[in-house]
Amino acid sequence: MQKTCDIAVVGGGLVGMAIAFGLAKRGQKVVVCDGEDNALRAARGNFGLVWVQGKGSSCTNYARWSLHSANTWQGFADELKRRTGVSVGFERPGGFNIAETPEQLAVKEEAMRGLFAAEPDLKYEVLDYHELKRRLPAIGPDVAGAIYSPNDGHVSPLYTLRALFAAFEQAGGEYAPNENVSEITPTAGGAFRLRMGERTLEAGRVVLAAGLGNRKLAGMVGLSAPLKPLRGQIIVTERVKPFLANPTIYVRQTVEGSVMIGDSAEDVGFDDGVTPDVLADIARRAIAPFPILKDVRIVRAWGALRVMTPDGLPIYEESASHPGAFLATCHSGVTLAAAHCETIAPWILGAPRPTILDEFYAKRFAV
Repeated sequence: MQKTCDIAVVGGGLVGMAIAFGLAKRGQKVVVCDGEDNALRAARGNFGLVWVQGKGSSCTNYARWSLHSANTWQGFADELKRRTGVSVGFERPGGFNIAETPEQLAVKEEAMRGLFAAEPDLKYEVLDYHELKRRLPAIGPDVAGAIYSPNDGHVSPLYTLRALFAAFEQAGGEYAPNENVSEITPTAGGAFRLRMGERTLEAGRVVLAAGLGNRKLAGMVGLSAPLKPLRGQIIVTERVKPFLANPTIYVRQTVEGSVMIGDSAEDVGFDDGVTPDVLADIARRAIAPFPILKDVRIVRAWGALRVMTPDGLPIYEESASHPGAFLATCHSGVTLAAAHCETIAPWILGAPRPTILDEFYAKRFAV
């Protein structure tokens, strides 16, 4: 097989599919080259937050970038529903970052105060226990308070992925599963030849959105992707009566009634398993603010690998040596999906690079 397309997107997770849909709906002939179904996939292990508060304490533009995407999410969700009939369950009622101790609350408040000073649109409120209890009646006595931000929301990551696949194919995109890209060769004419086993694909441009797989592929087109895995474990409970209308950073109730509890941050290489000690700590952090969960049954748990740069910030870059090759990598595929579709895709097609992305070059690590 040797086919020609306008753009090849390598990676069929939330990052790749959001960009691919954004390109396809703008009239491009796009092929998504994806790996096997059992490949490491952060998109299928995601917690589902569209989260802004607290992000960017060391880089205000990351907070602005997250806020830009969160502000774009409603229109993004509405378009997916209109095109596919799939509701992704997006809601933006505001989120709570709960503190168990006064010291924790003070640290969270200081971080938000600094962000708000740099960007007044990063709104927040500091709630003591009594105000938190008024807003979240299910809250238990063993907490000090919380930070509330109206910028935060949540969504079903699996329904979002399903809707993106449907919308992409409806827009004329082609999805190629079980196609591990082993080699990318720039051609003399400025295009790219992608090898997948015995098959090849020629593309005018190529977008690397393969998560941890970008580490190997980036160097083939003059880019750098210094990435490592960071495991997060998540618990899902049985369905219970609604008690939590707002997402919190560790606990959220889905529209179906189940409760998602997470997460952890473990540097364990490529091990995406679960461990009893970490799951126990996750459960403790959920029961402390919400004692109602103490007797709720767990129905499943999993581990998934985040795609992390050394500083936790994204990389968005076009190759200087091979123009037309792009790298897009981040660990917030849900939060940033709307921006990837509506802002990154136009840049790949030739629009000016948004200045908000100026700090997200890989060269920041070459010091």
